[in-house]
Amino acid sequence: MQNTFTQMTHDCLPNVLKLNTHFKDNSIPRILTQHGHTQEELTPPFKNQLVKKWGPSGSIAKDSPDWQLMSPVAKAAEGCPIIHKNTYDAFINTNLADVLKEQSIGRVVVCGVMTDCCCDTTARAAFNRGFETWLVSDACGTESEKQHEAGLRGFAYAFGEVLETHQVLARKEILQA
Repeated sequence: MQNTFTQMTHDCLPNVLKLNTHFKDNSIPRILTQHGHTQEELTPPFKNQLVKKWGPSGSIAKDSPDWQLMSPVAKAAEGCPIIHKNTYDAFINTNLADVLKEQSIGRVVVCGVMTDCCCDTTARAAFNRGFETWLVSDACGTESEKQHEAGLRGFAYAFGEVLETHQVLARKEILQA
């Protein structure tokens, strides 16, 4: 999770870190994503749809302070692959699918921000690519409770399980890809 999203992480950050520790301690692969736009993408004419929608000032510039990982996340992420992305879906324009396949991962557990944008979109994309996918409700955050619940409800209806952190930690199958 990046500095620009700090205000959305107060409730979910402890659970993200708890999941990270559990995965690390049990040698379960951890992969982070980091969203950002190059100077070229932030310069007209805009080719990136997110930059078109939010404008350059509403987009995250790569290498800016807002783009940096939050300190506790950066520390927890040491040794993790980081997938750099420029849209909500972490599979588009990245090697995420290859990284998952190379590690023989069959289940993707998604947490972070924003529930109804990056998390939901990436989780749906994982499902559509054949991965069992869990979205962790109390380890995701967004602008409002209404948006958070809408993202979770839509995902749970057709794509995968929505679980809480304690449920993920209790599941024995989490120890298997």
